[in-house]
Amino acid sequence: MIDLRFLRDNPDAVRASQRARGEDPALVDALLEADTARRAAVATADNLRAEHKAMGKLVGKASKEERSALLAQAQEMSVKVKEAEAAQHAADADLDAAHRAISNVVQEGAPAGGEADYVVLETVGTPPEFDFEPKDHLELSEAIGLIDMERGAKVSGARFYFMTGYGALLQLGLLQLAAQKAVANGFTMMIPPVLVRPEIMAGTGFLGQHAAEVYRLAEEDLYLVGTSEVPLAGYHSDEILDLSEGPKRYAGWSSCFRREAGSYGKDTRGIIRVHQFDKVEMFVFTTPEQADAEHRRLLAWEREMLAAIEVPYRVIDVAAGDLGSSAARKFDCEAWVPSQRTYRELTSTSNCTTFQARRLSVRYRDENGKPQIAATLNGTLATTRWIVAILENHQQADGSVRVPAALVPFVGTEVLAPPK
Repeated sequence: MIDLRFLRDNPDAVRASQRARGEDPALVDALLEADTARRAAVATADNLRAEHKAMGKLVGKASKEERSALLAQAQEMSVKVKEAEAAQHAADADLDAAHRAISNVVQEGAPAGGEADYVVLETVGTPPEFDFEPKDHLELSEAIGLIDMERGAKVSGARFYFMTGYGALLQLGLLQLAAQKAVANGFTMMIPPVLVRPEIMAGTGFLGQHAAEVYRLAEEDLYLVGTSEVPLAGYHSDEILDLSEGPKRYAGWSSCFRREAGSYGKDTRGIIRVHQFDKVEMFVFTTPEQADAEHRRLLAWEREMLAAIEVPYRVIDVAAGDLGSSAARKFDCEAWVPSQRTYRELTSTSNCTTFQARRLSVRYRDENGKPQIAATLNGTLATTRWIVAILENHQQADGSVRVPAALVPFVGTEVLAPPK
């Protein structure tokens, strides 16, 4: 949730953020009205409680003749207090609903617009030029024996798959390399639960615009995570952190689950858009003042990993309408995919400022010992989709694929080739 004090002082800035996202600026006025109504309801209830308490003291001091009338007044006042408290509870609920309806305030400098309105910040490397017709990742994988989509569909349905043989080793090696780099950069490695409670999923903002993407187990009232950002964000919920020595950095290795609702006919071939995949995700708790610098560090660590797999990529500044409700700023790294002759997202890093931590009640103590809301950030360090870029960019004329040098120790071979 956004900071209500910021909203009261800067309503036009929040309206501008809503417009930049393509969302309704009238929600700002609804939240301001709900905030005013809630504060009025609290004041009314507090005043009535004070009057009721004062009347109780009068009853104790009253004479026998006065007491009966005062008791009757006190009973009437008690009813009014209960009514005022009920009105306060209703106002609290209205404020919470209006508060949750507003996305994070977009950071100054982020492009306005939707998915197509990103800004390219940098292009790294040159797309390969082949003297043969390049194959797509699935054709390469099936010939070599890396991915089995047919049996994945037989066992689990469309958009599920088996990683087989060297394909499994390639994925495990990629994630292990990411884990090693995370630990070397000061992250605590985590393997989190992939089922979370509703309040944790809602706290990270994934039950708003992204609710249709989430798998829910109705009987247990638990949700399967689409990223380990979710359990890692909840790890310190309702806690006060010690950030005096710097940010708390975690890297979560988990399977991730997404329904991919509404994406039928889009990227249905291969493993670009699937229901289950593995990922190493960076997650950081820090102070709001340090968040921007930490965001740049996360991007730099992502770029280290992309350099290790030796693929051409570009960095984009994601437009406001494509940020998701929690992020104030997001940078994506998109790798070149030869079969599609375009760049596709491999990494994403988001600065969520205090939006998630306010929902999850994650705080820290400032230099005066006063609790303040923390900032949270996240970033992809490796995921199954990266295999698409590795296979397609490193393919060779005979249908084999060169393994990037950084992954050879994990995979156990320098070349993945079709069986003779």
